[in-house]
Amino acid sequence: MPIASGALSIRPRTPQGAFANEPFTDFNDPENARQMRQALEQRVSHLGSEYSLIIGGKRLKTTEKIRSINPARPAQLVGIHQKAGAAQAEAAMAAALRAFESWSRTTVEERVSLLLGAAAIIRRRKFEFMAWLTYEVGKNWAEADADVGEAIDFLEFYAREALRLAGSTTPIQYPGERDELFYIPLGAGAVISPWNFPFAIMAGMTSAAIVSGNTVVLKPSSDAPTIAARFVEVLEEAGIPDGVVNFCPGAGASFGNAVVEHPKTRFISFTGSKAVGLEIHERAAHMQPGQIWIKRTILEMGGKDSILVCADADVDAAIAGVAASAFGFSGQKCSACSRAIIEAPIYDAFIERLRERVATLTVGDPAANHDLGPVINQGALNSMLRHIEAGKKESRLIAGGNAPATADGGYFLEPTIFADVAPNAVIAQEEIFGPVLAVIKVANFEEGLRVANNTEYGLTGSIYSTNRDRLNRARREFHVGNLYFNRKCTGAMVGAHPFGGFNMSGTDSKAGGPDYLYLFTQAKSVGEKL
Repeated sequence: MPIASGALSIRPRTPQGAFANEPFTDFNDPENARQMRQALEQRVSHLGSEYSLIIGGKRLKTTEKIRSINPARPAQLVGIHQKAGAAQAEAAMAAALRAFESWSRTTVEERVSLLLGAAAIIRRRKFEFMAWLTYEVGKNWAEADADVGEAIDFLEFYAREALRLAGSTTPIQYPGERDELFYIPLGAGAVISPWNFPFAIMAGMTSAAIVSGNTVVLKPSSDAPTIAARFVEVLEEAGIPDGVVNFCPGAGASFGNAVVEHPKTRFISFTGSKAVGLEIHERAAHMQPGQIWIKRTILEMGGKDSILVCADADVDAAIAGVAASAFGFSGQKCSACSRAIIEAPIYDAFIERLRERVATLTVGDPAANHDLGPVINQGALNSMLRHIEAGKKESRLIAGGNAPATADGGYFLEPTIFADVAPNAVIAQEEIFGPVLAVIKVANFEEGLRVANNTEYGLTGSIYSTNRDRLNRARREFHVGNLYFNRKCTGAMVGAHPFGGFNMSGTDSKAGGPDYLYLFTQAKSVGEKL
């Protein structure tokens, strides 16, 4: 329940038992389907509400606004948000720095209690948050459920990890001394979150920072600020003190850059495109007057992910895995399969059966639970259509390629497959971030592995094979941060699959893993002579 004046409970919650992933919702159960439909209906009356900036606990308005819309029905306003600029960046950092003085000195049990309280609130209101995801970013029921479940998982997992980290000690005690090793928070930092997992990734980055004792300026994507606003309301209900998380939607060029460049910003946690991530990294590396530390950047960027299907594979399983990985949430995942690499002996049969499988997928309003909903906005759709036109010149279109018109003007794109794609083709190298799959024929496993490694990215990958020697070689040589055998390359589970990639996919910050909180802390060694 809310706690007066933002103070935390004097009897903090502690985790009950070992961490376990939040179970998925079975929408074949009529009661679950009823609750989801009811949640969608109930949210309609809340669409179009206006939300304030929250800086130091105070709610503020700006002249300029951000209008979040439903990408399935662009005329439907989801939320009106304030547009923070450079002036608000200074105020937000000042509030975060003030809050850090006290928040950094709270006990780990108090910070853990906040996360567990927030997780409990979200769990009780799971269908409500699913509905917000459907309206704001176009997720169908299963994708929305997975996003909410992952947000709960991050809160529960990082709570336990914070307690484990608090129990750290030196490997040995030097004779005649009392030796300690402990981890202290970094300071005030920025969390810049994406629109494609606007709940899970936003909540995960924010909760990792604050449970470690840091304070945050939270800048959500302008395409998905409403779900972030609702999460901050949950934190307030759970008892977060003023200024620990400052909610500030804003433009990247003004507000975002101002926070990144601020001399008191200690860290920037970012998930998004390669171009923006590299710009943040460059801006953060430039020392500002008054800056006394090297800013830490925690970056999760793009991917051009491959599934390699060997001739000895279970083809039925491989087709299901490729289709799910390529077209789940309309391919708008950095982990999505955008390249299927198929060995020659099964190539022709595979693409025909994949085409048949994809032809059964439906495209439409995610509130009605279609397989594919809209892509996020008109600009993204235009970019995808340009890539499709490039693909038509380079390869053979065997499915999709069209943006179907709808009465509500949604940003829809058919699941699209190109066959006979050269490994160095544009659609085989550039991240499209939509439902567009390039199928590449290779002569054998060795060539397939070379093709899988021929991009600048290194996020996820999968191999379907029954040959243990091939799997073992892929374990060593398939150069991605998250590799899967005989399953899809999306759907990383917190705790089981720590998530983060190599090369231009980011700084290999393993979200949902045992070393993630180290990125938000610094180690301090103390030795006392006895």
